[in-house]
Amino acid sequence: MVYFAKWKIVLVIATCALGFVFSIPNFLDQKITDKLPDWLPHKQVSLGLDLQGGSHLLLEVGFSAVVREQLESLVDTMRVELRKGKFRYTGLGVDGQNAKVTIRKMEQVEDALSVLKGIDPGLETEVTGNTIRISFTEKSLNERRTAALSQSLEIIRRRVDETGVREPTIQRQGDNRILLQVPGVDDPERLKQLIGKTAKMTFHLVHAQSGAQNLSRTPPGAKWLPHADDGSGEKQYVLIRKRIMVSGEDLVDSQPSTDGQTGEPVVSFRFNARGGKKFGTVTAANVNSPFAIVLDGTVISAPVIREPILGGSGQISGNFSFREATDLALLLRAGALPAPLSILEERTVGPGLGQDSIDAGKFASIVGMILVIIFMGTAYGLFGLMADVALMVNMFLILGALSILQATLTLPGIAGIVLTIGMAVDANVLIFERIREEVRAGRTPISAIDAGYGRALTTIVDANVTTLIAAILLYIFGSGPIRGFAVTLAIGIVTSMFTAIMLTRLLVVTWLRRNRPSALPI
Repeated sequence: MVYFAKWKIVLVIATCALGFVFSIPNFLDQKITDKLPDWLPHKQVSLGLDLQGGSHLLLEVGFSAVVREQLESLVDTMRVELRKGKFRYTGLGVDGQNAKVTIRKMEQVEDALSVLKGIDPGLETEVTGNTIRISFTEKSLNERRTAALSQSLEIIRRRVDETGVREPTIQRQGDNRILLQVPGVDDPERLKQLIGKTAKMTFHLVHAQSGAQNLSRTPPGAKWLPHADDGSGEKQYVLIRKRIMVSGEDLVDSQPSTDGQTGEPVVSFRFNARGGKKFGTVTAANVNSPFAIVLDGTVISAPVIREPILGGSGQISGNFSFREATDLALLLRAGALPAPLSILEERTVGPGLGQDSIDAGKFASIVGMILVIIFMGTAYGLFGLMADVALMVNMFLILGALSILQATLTLPGIAGIVLTIGMAVDANVLIFERIREEVRAGRTPISAIDAGYGRALTTIVDANVTTLIAAILLYIFGSGPIRGFAVTLAIGIVTSMFTAIMLTRLLVVTWLRRNRPSALPI
């Protein structure tokens, strides 16, 4: 154990050097790190919500809206199928949790029921006289809820990532809730607006009777929708056809831009091949007709189609500010939420509180390190001072590893670092005590050191591996701050094993070869 191959020496020195290099940006101001050459490390440790400040939101997914939308879609499909079968019907629509239709001819009920059952295997039917009620099975509803929650998680993640926030926490809680923690947010109100908007965009033809503004009369297959505020203060409504001509699901890109003629902020969008084809077909067939762009149940623009739009792209205007155009483009790029979200819980952590936590963590770490250094120097003399050097190197290695991995440092994570300070010298204590025992047994310095490291190695590895397994399990099954603690603990275990088994031993062996003492200062 007292022999060190040259490649091992190079490995130890290189690892320590890399730890120093990657940890340095954390001691510099962000403006200074931005000016460093590209080949130098720039990454700093990412701070969590409790240290950096930010927003904590608990969101609830409105599944009732999902079911309602699915039922309305089912009604549209029923209308198409009944017309194909030339069934005469009345009263087609949504009735509570069911889609209902009345077949006028009693002898056609069974045939109509057979046709409607084939729409979706996840449907159950009920017949009362000549009235057919269709609803989703419980299994089908659960599948739709699960899909809506998963899709909501992904859409929220995209929207938050688009804002440039690093290391957000987005987790599912229960069957219908989502936990969102976003550190370092300087505008929490904007974040809530971005998260809260469903951003479901659809394109509809405007009904010919829209100009009448008679809300009490709604033709079949049409509905009145409010028009976005144009600044006049008067609420306007647009009569649109219910049928969706083109869906926002076919969008592949949207960017804020400026209208070349008016200079006003607009949102430019581009469809995929399928959406571009549908958009071109619709605009070609409805030249000189108004075309409504609907966002979350509000008509934001209803321009007249002057010519076919065949390129699969277009733009949305609506008296936007540049900020509103930017946010709308972001929402459209990220995709529409399948269901509306409501905020159940909201907390804002100020950066001042986070700074207090950082200062307290620094103080605890410094005090802990000083006490450990004093103890090791007092208890084990020169060898204890070598362990202290390894301890300080260990701190740099932990900081460098956190910077490389971009792991989020939380307040429990600082507790993990403080715990690591004690664990970092634990291995050295085991080794030094074993060396003392060998010296008392009459061994020579070289033999005692060799036996001490050799016999303590198995104990050290076993103890650290079991703790590492616990840290891994905490990371897998834990969430939020628990994970932060697990990350720093795991990194600290690995680095402390390296410094105890490799670095401290290298220092001891180097001293031993140079001085060849007759007795050990331990």
